[in-house]
Amino acid sequence: MKPCDLPLLHSLSAPAVHPDALHCVVSVTRPDFTADAYTGQLWRVPLTQGGRPRRLTRGFRDTSPKYSPDGSSLGFLRAAPGEPAQLYILGAGSGEPVQLTDALLGVSWFNFSPDGRSVVFSARVPEEGRYGTTDGVGSTAEDPRLITTFKYRMNGVGYTGDKPVQIFHLVLPDLDAEPHVEPRGRAKDGGEPGKGLPEAVQLTSDAVDHLQPVFTADGGRILFTSSPDMDASLVSDVFSIHPDGTGLTRLTNHDAGNPLTVSDPVESANGHWLFYLGQEVSVTGTDFVARNTALYAAPAADPTAVRRLTDPESVDLAEGTVVPHLGAEVLVFRRSRGAGELLAVDARGRVEVLVTGHRVVETAGSADGTVVVGYTDPRTAGDLAVVDDGGLRPITDFSDALRRETAVALPVEETHPSGDGYPVHGWLALPEGPGPHPVLLNIHGGPFAQYGWGYFDETQVYTNAGYAVLMCNPRGSAGYGQAHGRSIKEAMGTLDLADVLAFVDGALAAHPELDGNRLGIMGGSYGGYLTAWTIAHDHRFTAAVVERGFLDPLSFVGSADIGWFFSAGYTGTDPAAVQAQSPMACVDSVRTPTFVVHSEEDLRCPVEQAQRYYTALKLRSVPTELLLFPGENHELSRSGTPWHRRRRFEHLLAWWARWLPTPQNPAPEQARTPEPARA
Repeated sequence: MKPCDLPLLHSLSAPAVHPDALHCVVSVTRPDFTADAYTGQLWRVPLTQGGRPRRLTRGFRDTSPKYSPDGSSLGFLRAAPGEPAQLYILGAGSGEPVQLTDALLGVSWFNFSPDGRSVVFSARVPEEGRYGTTDGVGSTAEDPRLITTFKYRMNGVGYTGDKPVQIFHLVLPDLDAEPHVEPRGRAKDGGEPGKGLPEAVQLTSDAVDHLQPVFTADGGRILFTSSPDMDASLVSDVFSIHPDGTGLTRLTNHDAGNPLTVSDPVESANGHWLFYLGQEVSVTGTDFVARNTALYAAPAADPTAVRRLTDPESVDLAEGTVVPHLGAEVLVFRRSRGAGELLAVDARGRVEVLVTGHRVVETAGSADGTVVVGYTDPRTAGDLAVVDDGGLRPITDFSDALRRETAVALPVEETHPSGDGYPVHGWLALPEGPGPHPVLLNIHGGPFAQYGWGYFDETQVYTNAGYAVLMCNPRGSAGYGQAHGRSIKEAMGTLDLADVLAFVDGALAAHPELDGNRLGIMGGSYGGYLTAWTIAHDHRFTAAVVERGFLDPLSFVGSADIGWFFSAGYTGTDPAAVQAQSPMACVDSVRTPTFVVHSEEDLRCPVEQAQRYYTALKLRSVPTELLLFPGENHELSRSGTPWHRRRRFEHLLAWWARWLPTPQNPAPEQARTPEPARA
């Protein structure tokens, strides 16, 4: 894969399975260089053998399809170029989709009522006088913000307290009786607001986010999660409210002895059970480090009689949602040793593994006992399959062009002992041709995350350029139990450093086709931390890339959106101990040429981390360059604008061509910086 091949990467939504279980609808999006945006439409996919998917919509970006419970309506989110997403509905007879909302900042989520006659949706509601609510008042002319809380910004969102996520209820029009209705909402071009649809009723108003609203099985209440009055903790709870906005009730209350961060509340299809995900954060409310996410259940009639259904020590359900399945079961997603498994769990804690193996299941839909999953594997960027007799029966092949037009390097699973004998699990991907190949050690973010069996564009780009790529999950990573993850709590740069270096040593000893004298190291976020830490303590690497790094725990506390709890959780609060884990504190020891890459709007690891690190290297005459991306945040490499994602790859390859040239990625004769013509 080359940087110009990014448009071949298709991303799929969760499949909306029709109640008759004969077909499903999925959104398929991809990077588009011409639009410099992600474009995509809805596809109708038969679940029977031999069926062919067909495009259902033609919008600029159509996503998040969901069927009404009776299958008579299909809802989805549609975004026009440069506009936020709005809620649309398509009747059973197809025709033109009807726009239902005109929210200033867009709609982020919706769910049908059990009778299909209404929807609940969530949208950010701006404070009056901000975000274009007042004509002639731009962002620089708005009133100052008075901040009194820890939680007031979020990466990718910006300020949150002045545009909280609120919940709305909307009665749907009769599309057969009113086929040409106009949406009610903001007036456009000086005209009157549309009057063909009933107005949505705003159900919540507190200046906190109200997330993931769904109807109960009988339609009498709406479930959601929120964390009012919890500014100094990560605790949240499940709430319910009537569709008319009355009867707000807190259903869970774990903060007395075992507080949780909760998400994804749903009722079972039979209405007897309330399920939700929860992550323990201890009595402090902020002890989040390497806490696995578990599934909880309670009788719908008595939410206080809650029980934990999965063991957080060994089962981590952090990567997905909760999907109702059959009468009293739900589907959940487990991350384990690089795999993403699909589990079915009932209210009594019986667990059945539906999908496992060398793949990552990312989404699922269920209807009439049929389960459809979205998955990725080493050769598949995103496709659908039906769970069939313990295996998967693929029903789409959106990755066909990717496999036909690019060379796919298949990773080989490796395990090598650390210095204390601890087994370090990971993968090696080799380029085509004989060695010895220069090696890039790629370190993941998190740190409580994992490399795995899914298709990874980073690996494919580097192997195509002639590099062998090493990826491992050192202690601190997810997928190997809580003890594995918590082993670096207040001890960053210790066991994790030993593990990644031991993995490199083990791979070099086992594979003579690797060139141990030509090593590069790179990583983003926590991976940027461990890269910067490594090159201060080990000088075997020819060059390094430190991307969006967590580089100074002290300044991170006040500058990052999560700084008020993250640094204390991972590096502690004792000043001397914090300094002993800080890459900035040992920058004097760095001799490795280092490329520092960051996004200007990154609030997770703020740009000051990169600027100060780059300046420190330059003052010490270490060969270094700083690459800054305007308009991008912490998610640049995953969901940044297509053009910036391409330019990022091109600059990274140019850096490696300078320090570790290969026949496929030769050293430049003149200027290092690539300057392709913009599409």
